[in-house]
Order: sequence, then C-alpha cells, then structure tokens
Amino acid sequence: MQTVVAAVIQRGDRFLICRRPEGKNHGGLWEFPGGKVDAGESLEFALKRELHEELAVEATHVGATVFSVRDQKSGFEICFIPTSVTGEPMALEHSELTWSTTPQLLSYPLAPSDRAFATFLTGAEA
Repeated sequence: MQTVVAAVIQRGDRFLICRRPEGKNHGGLWEFPGGKVDAGESLEFALKRELHEELAVEATHVGATVFSVRDQKSGFEICFIPTSVTGEPMALEHSELTWSTTPQLLSYPLAPSDRAFATFLTGAEA
C-alpha cells in the first residue's frame, strides 16, 4: 500500500491547508500539504521533500504520526504529522493556501481523508 504524508503545520491557532488543483484526484478540495512517500524514504524525509517542492518551505521539526486513515478512492494510507517550518508558504503546486482555525476547518470542502483528520482534530462527530 502506498503511504502519503500530510503536514499539520500550525501557527498560533491556525492550520495551513491548501486547495488541490483542478484535474487532480480530489481536485478543488482542500487538504493538509504533503505527498507520496517514495521507495526507500522515511516519512520525515518525504515530508521535508514534499514541503520544499510544494510550498518552498523548510521543515525544521517533524513529529510522530498523530492520525492515519486510508483514502477510500485511492487506497493510499494518509499519515498526518505535526510539522514546524521556516519560510512563508507559497502555492507552487496548489491553487491557493489559507490558514484556518480549528473550528473553521470543517467549513471547507476538504478531501475525504483530510475531513476525517479535521473531524478528529475538532472532536466533532463523524
């Protein structure tokens, strides 16, 4: 099974979420940034690589997985990992970025796995 890492980047009371480009799986939906783990990569290395490629930021701390879920459409296992970054995120591969408070997260059209994580994070009922 393919593993995908998703960075849980928090500044103050806000989390970074990104809108997937149209034409991709879950296009137009919001997600926590990240991507596929390549063969031989650790979760930490993959997350650092993906954040550099997608957002032009440097991951300075990568924590342990706090939530994981299998995406029903792709079959990927998505691992949500608290991550600290330096630099200002830029939408290099996403159509837009935003910083959302925890209560606001569920008001966005999130990709299914990201919605499951946001539900877990907010303590809302699934």
